[in-house]
Amino acid sequence: MLPRGQQYRGFPTMDADSIIATSDRHLIPTYARAPVAFVRGEGARLWDADGREYLDFFSCLAVVNLGHAPRAIVDAIVTQANRLLHVSNLHYCEPQARLAELLCAHSFADRVFFCNSGAEANEAAIKLARRWGHSLGGRRTEIVSALGSFHGRTLATLTATGQEKVRVGYQPLPAGFRYVPYDDIAALDGALTDTTAALMLEPIQGEGGVVVPSPEYLAAARRLCDARGVLLVFDEIQTGMGRTGTLFAYEQSGVEPDLMTLAKALASGVPIGALLARDDVAACFGPGTHGSTFGGNALATAAGVATVEIMTDEGFLAHVRALGEYVFTKLQTLATRCPAIVAVRGHGLMLGVTLREPGASVVDACLARGLVINCTAERVLRILPPLVIREAEIDRGLAILEEVLSP
Repeated sequence: MLPRGQQYRGFPTMDADSIIATSDRHLIPTYARAPVAFVRGEGARLWDADGREYLDFFSCLAVVNLGHAPRAIVDAIVTQANRLLHVSNLHYCEPQARLAELLCAHSFADRVFFCNSGAEANEAAIKLARRWGHSLGGRRTEIVSALGSFHGRTLATLTATGQEKVRVGYQPLPAGFRYVPYDDIAALDGALTDTTAALMLEPIQGEGGVVVPSPEYLAAARRLCDARGVLLVFDEIQTGMGRTGTLFAYEQSGVEPDLMTLAKALASGVPIGALLARDDVAACFGPGTHGSTFGGNALATAAGVATVEIMTDEGFLAHVRALGEYVFTKLQTLATRCPAIVAVRGHGLMLGVTLREPGASVVDACLARGLVINCTAERVLRILPPLVIREAEIDRGLAILEEVLSP
């Protein structure tokens, strides 16, 4: 019990202008924020502090895949919060054990390491790959990743990121990273050597512009890694957790990685990250080699258990695939009517619409009409609606998009 007079009373109500002004005055400006302050959500809808309703085609950057405030997740969080919020990783924790078991049961992996974000998960993957290389004599240290990739904001993960703009001003960067063009098998063949520890790839590049590789690319990456004795790491931070129509995107390629990273939608909005690994590689991490104070805490993993259970219910992912086909077909039809659209690509409910001109003004115009959408790689509208969105909501959102794009 809190001491008398210390009971929590909730937040005082602020209007949108006050939220924006207070944020701009006190937050370090690491984000270019749109002038809207959301205070409530339900399913695929959001409301701002002034009571205006929006349709969400972004899922808070592929985080709320089950929609806003899903009842089962809220119940899991409240139930766990009433029991126990946190357990030191020097002790055992039931929700952590259950989530690890579920992730292993539904993937290639034997072992899981929990952390708090996608960057931390990729950092752990890089460290484990280096430890694995050290166990083989120390020659294998290099991490190869793809141009256009995005792997995080820590020094190691921004160095692994194949976009120069995220590295500006942070030199000197960690050594031992190399980049190859994405979806280029010949480039991979030339890049993987006896000093390479791991090849890190996104099955679909998200920040890079929803770039879908050719069907043979991931299989070739697996084959080359096997031939050269290199670990294959799939960054599924954005593609994972049902986003592409299967629980993990790698399932559609018929290729299994040695390591995989997850975050974003894993706990439906509660911060969490995870590194999944085969037993033989995971064995290179032992007590004291890596850790995370809050990684796998009781609250986050309880939300994660509820998330995985919902996504693996019979029919859930089949419905996502059907919705994905519905949106893709509608977007292709829209492209025939809108000269502003160059191409449509993606899988499931991870879709990209390439425009002839920069898309920032399109995002602003959609927001003004009540549609939340995103543009990445300057000209690619990134469409990431909640996996629980209804067809009528899809139609409404696409009608807004057509209105904005029509000449």
